[in-house]
Amino acid sequence: MTKKVFELDGRRVFLYGEEAPRLLLLQPVDEHDAGLLDRQIEAMNSCPGPWALVAFEVSDWNRDLSPWPAPPVFGRTPFAGGAGETLSFLTDRLLPALRERRMATERTQILLGGYSLAGLFALWASTKTDLFSGVAAASPSVWYPGWIDWVKERPVQAPSVYLSLGDREERARNPVMARVGDCIREQYALLKDDHQAVLEWNPGNHFQDSELRTARAFCWLAEQLPHQA
Repeated sequence: MTKKVFELDGRRVFLYGEEAPRLLLLQPVDEHDAGLLDRQIEAMNSCPGPWALVAFEVSDWNRDLSPWPAPPVFGRTPFAGGAGETLSFLTDRLLPALRERRMATERTQILLGGYSLAGLFALWASTKTDLFSGVAAASPSVWYPGWIDWVKERPVQAPSVYLSLGDREERARNPVMARVGDCIREQYALLKDDHQAVLEWNPGNHFQDSELRTARAFCWLAEQLPHQA
């Protein structure tokens, strides 16, 4: 699969795939996740296509992907609530650039996904716009303060949603993060009747196989979404 890297507004953008894909997969990544992209792509070889994955780098994970400000949950770094700016970059700068490169047309189905806080960003972004045909939320940070109240009032608009969690994640010592199991069950309950949705449990904690879990999330969506003529 062709791999290209270019820069847009000071961000590195990693593009895997050919022109005019059926599915355009968008994923925010930090430097660590960017280093795992090649392994993620290898794990996605059997996904129905044609598809292209475009990963765009964020410089500050807690700032760029958090939907609103919140105090630190671990360490001393608070969440700054910069997700709105990231979504604006995606819609106003990245997608036009991809259309110029013939990576997206009016017929392209756009999926948004990611791991951890990037998975929460994907869910949140889909409460703000109906642009996305599917959301791939692998081990998403649905423990985020205020999230469940938010999504109860502002439903996810993407028709297809993949959720997953490691089966040891709700055993975290941090009391806020330990709520993740209850929160993802509630998130799934909000989706299952009106969406094409699934909740899968993976063995292990939050820090295991993030690239493989993300690959599985995107592949599930690719299998569910109908092929276009």
